[in-house]
Amino acid sequence: MEKKHLIGTIFTLGSLPVAEMISGAGFDWVMIDMEHSVLSLEDVQRALPVFGNKILRIVRVPCNDETWIKRVLDTGCDGIMVPMVKTRQDAEKMVLASKYPPAGQRSVGLTRAHGYGASFSEYLAGANSDLIIMAQIEHAEGVQNIDSILNVRGIDAIFIGPYDLSASMGLPGQVQHPEVIMAIRNVKNKCADAAMPYGIFASGPEPLRQEIDDGCRYILCGVDSSLMSSSLRDLSDRLHKMIQ
Repeated sequence: MEKKHLIGTIFTLGSLPVAEMISGAGFDWVMIDMEHSVLSLEDVQRALPVFGNKILRIVRVPCNDETWIKRVLDTGCDGIMVPMVKTRQDAEKMVLASKYPPAGQRSVGLTRAHGYGASFSEYLAGANSDLIIMAQIEHAEGVQNIDSILNVRGIDAIFIGPYDLSASMGLPGQVQHPEVIMAIRNVKNKCADAAMPYGIFASGPEPLRQEIDDGCRYILCGVDSSLMSSSLRDLSDRLHKMIQ
């Protein structure tokens, strides 16, 4: 049976041992972040086989750009997340770049996605339906245009970005501000009405309890660099207290 909620975390460091640890930790999916990291296409392609097939591998592309989307999908990932989708036109552009003709305009080449040609026909036959295409709603304009965005065929999920959304509303970092919460609730309600799965990020597990109760499908929590940094600081603090 397909899981109702998929638990994931964010990969930014490019370290293959870190990718291996995330894959072995029991997560359902990982967001490989090319927008807010120094990850290169080569880093992504090297990490994908380390993550393996037991975890859903979604790459957040740097921007809504046809070349970036094409090159990232050619790595063989399971799907993409496109940041800053603000309008119906943004959503249409994203879908066109992600789908092979006649549904879109993704170009065809011999890449890792189909074993450098070994499974060329099989990949092309299923890519349009199998790849997960996420539109990230993280700006007040995207919230305002959510109805028209949801009407674009080819989007598989909406992902809400609370932090950039709060910044676009003049409330940077205030993700618990009533106006930000209201905007997020509006997106969630619209997704529910359209039977569109949605996801959301939180820095820790506690704020996600309500999201799980609300039916959020793609739960995203924590960033590899932050988790490592906080664990090291905690260890250092505990050791220093022991010698005081």
